[in-house]
Amino acid sequence: MPIDERLAERVRSLLDSKGDVVEKPMMGGLAFMVNGAMCCSVGATGLLVRVTAEERDEVLALEHVQPMKLGGRRMRGFVRVTMAGLRTRAALQKWLARGLGGKHPPGRKHPSTRRG
Repeated sequence: MPIDERLAERVRSLLDSKGDVVEKPMMGGLAFMVNGAMCCSVGATGLLVRVTAEERDEVLALEHVQPMKLGGRRMRGFVRVTMAGLRTRAALQKWLARGLGGKHPPGRKHPSTRRG
């Protein structure tokens, strides 16, 4: 199971305060389960992120995002984000927020990070 260890460490540091976090080898990567639900999975070339059916098409239109395929079929509840889409801490935080169910429009700050 090849994974990007640096990305896994970045995910660990951001999920550290999110409750009960468990790591499990799953879906060809290292899955991060938060409070019993899969948030994401780190692989060798990027991040697999859980998304809702309502946001899936919108998310797939974003740069650096691809459908998740397992075997010959697409997994509708997940998308793959390439490393280019995860370069900054803020970008990774946004994807983890989606995986945790805290979705927000692309290109905008999450409400909990707004000032003023």
